Amino acid sequence: MAASVQGGRIGNLPAEANEFVGRRLELTEIAGLLGAVRLVTLTGPGGVGKSRLALRAAHVAKSAFPGGAWLVELSDLRNPDLLTNTVAQATRLTEQTLRPLLEALYEHLTGAPLLLVLDTCEHVLDECAHVVQELLLHIPELRVLATSRQALGVPGEQLLTVTPLPLGERDDAVKLFAARASAAMPEFTLTEDNRPHVAAVCARLDGIPLALELAAVRLRGFPLDRLLEGLDSRFDLLVSSARPRLARHQTLRTAIGWSHELCTPLERLLWARLSVFAGGWDIEAAEFVCHGGPLSAEDVLALLASLTEKSIVTRDGEGIAGRYRMLDTVRSFGAEWLAGLGEEEAVRRRHRDYFRWIARQGEAEWLGPGQRVWAERLSAEHANLRLAIEDCLAAPEPETALELTGSLWYFWFACGVAEEGRGYLERALRRAPESGGPEHTLAVWAHRLVTVVPDDLEAAESVSAAYVWLAAERQLPVPALPLTGASLAVRGESARSAVLYGAGLQAPAGDGGAEFFQLMTLALQAYLLAGQAAFERCASVAERLRQDCAKRGELWMRAWGDFFVSLAGIGLGHADEALRTAREALTAKWRVHDHLGAAAVADLLVAAQAARGEDELAARLLGVSRRLWRTAGLPQLGNPDTTVFHREYERRLRASLGDARFLQAVREGGELGAEAAIGLALGGVGARDDL
Repeated sequence: MAASVQGGRIGNLPAEANEFVGRRLELTEIAGLLGAVRLVTLTGPGGVGKSRLALRAAHVAKSAFPGGAWLVELSDLRNPDLLTNTVAQATRLTEQTLRPLLEALYEHLTGAPLLLVLDTCEHVLDECAHVVQELLLHIPELRVLATSRQALGVPGEQLLTVTPLPLGERDDAVKLFAARASAAMPEFTLTEDNRPHVAAVCARLDGIPLALELAAVRLRGFPLDRLLEGLDSRFDLLVSSARPRLARHQTLRTAIGWSHELCTPLERLLWARLSVFAGGWDIEAAEFVCHGGPLSAEDVLALLASLTEKSIVTRDGEGIAGRYRMLDTVRSFGAEWLAGLGEEEAVRRRHRDYFRWIARQGEAEWLGPGQRVWAERLSAEHANLRLAIEDCLAAPEPETALELTGSLWYFWFACGVAEEGRGYLERALRRAPESGGPEHTLAVWAHRLVTVVPDDLEAAESVSAAYVWLAAERQLPVPALPLTGASLAVRGESARSAVLYGAGLQAPAGDGGAEFFQLMTLALQAYLLAGQAAFERCASVAERLRQDCAKRGELWMRAWGDFFVSLAGIGLGHADEALRTAREALTAKWRVHDHLGAAAVADLLVAAQAARGEDELAARLLGVSRRLWRTAGLPQLGNPDTTVFHREYERRLRASLGDARFLQAVREGGELGAEAAIGLALGGVGARDDL
């Protein structure tokens, strides 16, 4: 889900899939509450429309939040320990830091007023309550809009109970049914003649939005009077004396159950098997995970289309890139059916094995022309990868967890989720401390890789040294890895070798890791030469790195080659060339979500523009640089009191512009949204789509 920028407003709110109907009173009340209190929680039973109402309210309110309106979807989160990671990822905070992630979030979100929408909190309620309370305590400008079947229980929380839609013939329930019926069957029109029948259907369904939407789609196969008769025959089973809350819950289950009955046996089977996915799926995944027995892989596409027509499944995107998903309540029904069939373990194992294969494929192809595609694909499958890892960690064979977490080294390291990857790798290594196979070696190497961050290189070295000692004790072929924080070169620090042990040791097993090792070695050489001010030699090595990457069609590591070519150009006085290559590096880093790399490149752009005499623009880019370092979870690298690079350029630019103009320019750059900041750094051209 890409962040959006409109004027000064930023955020990640998705477009609404269809027309929002009704709820005017609730929207007005939510708007008033968000202006008066800091935490508003929408409560109510499943299917009543809490998530959709929260999204609509956020769209209405976003103009009041210059810091952005950010949606954090929690329905697919299985491990509550990853809630902070999920908030960080949704708000575009790169997890490339060894300090507590919650602390990084405080600094990342502090500034302009912003709205955080936490959707579907009930299954991670305790952790939600803790994180929300801490965020509200440390971020005065923050407002939180949550949805949950239960209150969070945080001091100052204001509850708003979301009830079913009003049932009169001219009320919201009838309007919603008519709108969805017209979308499903364009020839349907709400008239004075059929309005009473529609109102009767809505009354039978208690005005529950999800039940109404499922029933409206059924008009494709049933006339309105037959639809009402079908509902009557099912709902006669309800106990009229049941408490209203329980009766409404039974109403929704019965409505979903009737939709289930009207599916063909193969559609029901696919519905059940699809329930194992988290965060959606694509056609290939569905074919692999859901085939078997009477359901062939060739049947899946047609059956998916049929379930989509019935609104059991929703689809985003077109063609083979389209993704499918189910609403939580519908998915839960399918999961119960799957358990009843006795297939849950087998289908979850196929899910796990598919995403193990995806991880290996991504590793093999990462250093190639498909890198950007893999970055997007792994980001889209993040929830499924988490689920597969948790299943591997629970499996009797600990090697599967080592293999999967180790194979994802490129995702953890290059796509801004190092902190999460580090946690998974540590859990996998704790489960298999005595394993000496290639899976263990790969996991050790991957853990070492994601432990290296510029704000704590000493910690990374100590961890790596411990692994080297352990390998020597056990006579294991542990790979050597040049460890470096490339941003050190632009921070004005003296160069020091980041090679922690002999270069004669073998590279990590697997084609992806071995190729990465070779490219990283060239990057390390360029880094050391730059630190020694040997700029011509640095440029030569960096050019070789760029050429090796170009042969593979690789993007992420090539950008580090661009980085060092630009750095050498600044050192040699070639400011225009340095500017061009730095912009190429920034475009590539942003495309693969490497915010740490983007922050390092932004520092080069400050230097290049200052060298060209563009002092006011350089000052604005200094503000951009500080913002990007905060986005990377490393705010101290953007702090002029602790960074040699920023202190030096602050001194130069203040002298050139004067205090007032300098401070104004830095503030303007720092207040830009992330995409607008990148646009400024790229000269207003934006990130090119052809990379």
